[in-house]
Amino acid sequence: MRAILDRLHLSYGQKLFLLASLPLIFAAAAIAVVVAWQSREMADREIRALEIQLIETKKAELRNYVTQARNGFYFIYGGAAPDDEASKREVAQILAAMIYGEDGSFFVYDYDGVNLVSPRHTELIGGDWTGMTDSEGTPITDRLIELARAGSGYHSYLWPKPSTGEEARMITFVLGFQDWQWAVGTGVWIDDIVDQVALARAGVEERVRQTFLYISGITLAALLTVFLSGLVMNLRERRLADAKLKELTQRVFDAQEEERGRVARELHDGISQILVGVKYALDIAKRRVTTGDPRAAEALERGQGNLSGAIQEVRRISRDLRPGVLDDLGLGPAIKALVDDFTTRTGIEASFETVVFRNRIDQEGRIALYRIAQEALTNIERHSEATRVDVDLRGHRKGCTLRISDNGSGIPPAPQEGRRGIGLRNMQERMDQLGGALRVLSSRHGTVIEAQIPLSHLLPPEEGRSQPKASA
Repeated sequence: MRAILDRLHLSYGQKLFLLASLPLIFAAAAIAVVVAWQSREMADREIRALEIQLIETKKAELRNYVTQARNGFYFIYGGAAPDDEASKREVAQILAAMIYGEDGSFFVYDYDGVNLVSPRHTELIGGDWTGMTDSEGTPITDRLIELARAGSGYHSYLWPKPSTGEEARMITFVLGFQDWQWAVGTGVWIDDIVDQVALARAGVEERVRQTFLYISGITLAALLTVFLSGLVMNLRERRLADAKLKELTQRVFDAQEEERGRVARELHDGISQILVGVKYALDIAKRRVTTGDPRAAEALERGQGNLSGAIQEVRRISRDLRPGVLDDLGLGPAIKALVDDFTTRTGIEASFETVVFRNRIDQEGRIALYRIAQEALTNIERHSEATRVDVDLRGHRKGCTLRISDNGSGIPPAPQEGRRGIGLRNMQERMDQLGGALRVLSSRHGTVIEAQIPLSHLLPPEEGRSQPKASA
């Protein structure tokens, strides 16, 4: 999924919206399919049960019709002989007269397939209808006679409906009069049942469609909610990012101005005064040379000494801005030179320990750890009142750790931190930029600062060996 999103060249917000929306869409589609399937299955069962119930009602109604008809002429049939043609004609007349409703009537076939009674379709009377089938090929006469020979039974087929003249599905109940070898029966059309079933199915489809619409509406509302929430969060994050960017930009400007002010103060207080001393010494030497004063050489030597001091001061300022040893020899020698200069300048006892790195730290890691060490030693010099400082630089399986500890008075509470809070914040931001971690432990007995950069900022041994000067 992530590879596909990357190929589409989408923005971060669009990727986030898709990652939030696609599972929701898939889940809604799956729910819709499951609900539709279960609804159809349940509806089919209910419709089948309804259809069976209605057909059973029709069958009971048919059986009741035939039973009533039989009771109406049983007094004739019961006492008649098998060859009593008069009784047969009388019963046939009774059955022909039994017409009910718009389409209901009785029919009689003998076991040879000859129609004896058919009041709704008189054209069938007297004909031999053996082998007759409906438009679907369903046997009619032969099946009715078969059921009559077996005693009784039900049969369904297509038959012209008298009220419409069109074929419709009907159910027939036939009863066998074995003494006369007659198949007597009647039927009812079940097109109303078919219509009810079709109507029920249409209702199910409508409910399923409405369910789809409801789920689609809910999904759309959820997507809109996700979109609006993402939009609001995006706008909020952008406002926060803009605010942080403005704050960071202002801090960069402040840091630049602070650094410029520091360099200006050092130039004015150090190099400028030294150069003024050199100028005075040269002026004195010039006057003495002009007057032939033998002390001219002494003035020149004093000016030469001041000029050497100015050169050393320039080197110190340059080293503070960007130590060349950091690029030439690596992080270890650069921090050792920083510690040695700290001891020389402040008189505070300081020690530096390190191990030889198998891997070399990349440029970003070197600069970050060096600046953290520089900032920490500056804070110790200005605020800690410490008498001893220990600096330790080591590589390990997780990366590289710089540890700086002192025995000073610790870091004051937040309201009294002042400018020192900026230094700690700069350290933290350097570690955040590299994906590292910064730990600061402070008490009345001293402060410990640990800066750890991840293994990703240690170069492979091959690259490390390509520059044998770099020890870290």
